[in-house]
Amino acid sequence: MNQTPITKLSVLEKVGYSLGDLAANLVFQTLMTYLAYFYTDIYGLETSHASALILIVGLVAAFAFNPIIGAIADRTVSRWGKFRPWILWTAVPLGAVALLAFSTPDFSYKGKVIYAAITYTLLLLLYAANNLPYSALSGVIIGDMKERNSMSAYRFVAVMFAQFFVQVFMLPIIETVGNGNKAAGIETVMTWLAIIGTVMLIITFLTTRERIIPKPEQKSSLKEDLGDLFRNKPWVIMLVLTTLVFITLAMKGGSYVYYFKNYVDKESLTAFVAPITNALSGIGVNFFGEDPVSAGFGLFNAGGIIFMIVGITLSKRYADKYGKRDVFGIALFISTLFILAFVFFPPTSVALMFISQILHGFFYGITIPLLWAMIADVADYSEWKNNRRATAIIFSAMMVGLKVGLSVGSALLTAILNLFDYVPNSDAVQTASAINGTRFLVSVFPAIPFLVGAALLFFYEINKSMETKIETDLKERRKD
Repeated sequence: MNQTPITKLSVLEKVGYSLGDLAANLVFQTLMTYLAYFYTDIYGLETSHASALILIVGLVAAFAFNPIIGAIADRTVSRWGKFRPWILWTAVPLGAVALLAFSTPDFSYKGKVIYAAITYTLLLLLYAANNLPYSALSGVIIGDMKERNSMSAYRFVAVMFAQFFVQVFMLPIIETVGNGNKAAGIETVMTWLAIIGTVMLIITFLTTRERIIPKPEQKSSLKEDLGDLFRNKPWVIMLVLTTLVFITLAMKGGSYVYYFKNYVDKESLTAFVAPITNALSGIGVNFFGEDPVSAGFGLFNAGGIIFMIVGITLSKRYADKYGKRDVFGIALFISTLFILAFVFFPPTSVALMFISQILHGFFYGITIPLLWAMIADVADYSEWKNNRRATAIIFSAMMVGLKVGLSVGSALLTAILNLFDYVPNSDAVQTASAINGTRFLVSVFPAIPFLVGAALLFFYEINKSMETKIETDLKERRKD
């Protein structure tokens, strides 16, 4: 392989690359946080129909779209490289379809189901066509693993900004701009997110470069690439781990809005958040309005995300010293303990809820850059073992896992709500069973996939010493 002799990336390129994930996460975080709530309480689908739609479309997207996009992207030849052109080509369509997917046309119930299925399918297709090449790009910008860790840290600080906006401010803004009409509010917000996201993706295309370029004589069939994948034990583990992580994120993240609406005691929540919102109003921050549920939901997410960012900033230091695998496993396990804690909190223990969310956010934040950087390491491992590089199809593990996790987690969320007799109406008085179900949806149920994922890392062989050996060996090969 020919590689431009560069050992350090500019801040401009790191920031430019990170904007691509900020843009994608304006879509992804909205899906993870509000998709179930949008379908049940704004769009008007029954919980069983929402669950089936999310699961079926999501699994089709995961197992059909991602491998196809990965194989095509690895074989793309252009003056801009293999992966950068996909970011450019999909920038505008992704924003447009994201807006359509969160629109509420005046159709019959059957028409609504069909419209939701079509727009959600197109959204997941375009997300794969954009984010899979974007993710693979991190594996060919530079070969130095420390710089890759640094780039991942930049990237996931950007992700946290997107998550912060979506989970903290989006619900109050939807209610404000819609004048109480959440359907109109979410369409307005998604219009602006589509415009901003498109601009950011174009900036990513313009500011990045592909430097690890396969030799022209390196050619492999799709059958050979797939064979390499399934003989690659670290890839299989990362596929399962990614699926488990995103099952938890989708289930937990999508449950909080129900948790605050139906479980948390309103008087206790009002008493807790009032001093904070009053202080923020005193300095001109008035995003949270008068509704204690929206304010509490936003501030709760804000605390977790702020401390996730702190965790992200420490991630590179620990990964460089101890290796990605060990740091990831320990931090993931500790973060899970603070998810489990929610099962013990009564509705009035608002302060304990906020403290547990902050501590969970900190330890989970340490893992965030490592998951994606480990996939890039798996691509290097495959090249090291097989003398062939197939970056995008390796990264399809992440995208398949992400889509399966998002789909299964969101479908489990709506299915469990249905099991606990939740009534899909924002003004409905919920049963004691439904209220108790929301407590388990933010505690016991999402903790299980995280714990299994932490255990899987005992079988992941790319530890600190192997990382160093792979990097050294590949640098020698690329000099030829």
